Amino acid sequence: MSNAPIGIYDSGMGGLTVWREVRRALPEESLVFLGDGKNCPYGSRTREEIRRLADAAVARLVEEEGCKMVVVACNTATAAAIDQLRAKYAPMPLVGMEPAVKPACLATRSGVVGVLATERSLDGDLFRRTAARYGEGIEVVTAAGRGFVELVEADREDTPEAEACVREVVAEMLARGADQIVLGCTHYPFLLPVLQRVLAEHTDRTGRDVAIVDPSPAVARRAVQLLDAGRLRAEAGHRPEYRFLTFADESYRQRLIAKAERLF
Repeated sequence: MSNAPIGIYDSGMGGLTVWREVRRALPEESLVFLGDGKNCPYGSRTREEIRRLADAAVARLVEEEGCKMVVVACNTATAAAIDQLRAKYAPMPLVGMEPAVKPACLATRSGVVGVLATERSLDGDLFRRTAARYGEGIEVVTAAGRGFVELVEADREDTPEAEACVREVVAEMLARGADQIVLGCTHYPFLLPVLQRVLAEHTDRTGRDVAIVDPSPAVARRAVQLLDAGRLRAEAGHRPEYRFLTFADESYRQRLIAKAERLF
């Protein structure tokens, strides 16, 4: 057993949606959340740059904070760097974000699945392999959530500007009959209220329901599995601590804390 913390890392604030699910699934575990902030967004950066940034973040969590496990709560960083990180930090367990294409493809009734993600995630081998494996006979319509990350980082995710942005991005996949929409970036669940309003209007107009697929709960379940497999759980009754770090300034760190508090 180990009372050392679990590290959770994202390019910015989006990974707090994974932090929430890990906290719910593992209420006795201490968590250290590192939201880069300084270099966010990652979506249009080169693969080499993302790998360097991810390595610096995981190194801080492991070498300075003593984390026993790291959850890479960033789809873009997972796509670019997870294999390299696992090789470098083995045997420490590392959990990445899986493109939730499989459950969407299994659940679709229309045969059309929409995937919202960053440009880098959509261009990554992980997404391509997953889509090829589970998307046979399924039309997978992809769209880069341009502006989504910036809206969340600026705390403008429930504004008319955000609604206009969401409407524009999902329009094609809805027009083509998608009945499942996968959230392929951990920032995107912060836009759920807006997305749900847009989809409700679509349902009222067409009579077709559209489900939203968020992979965060599945990532938390994977963290639980790996902790148990390695016998790394905190002691029963352990009082957890929650800490927040960033490569940006203190103002950004305080905004991380405030956003985390609003999730509970």
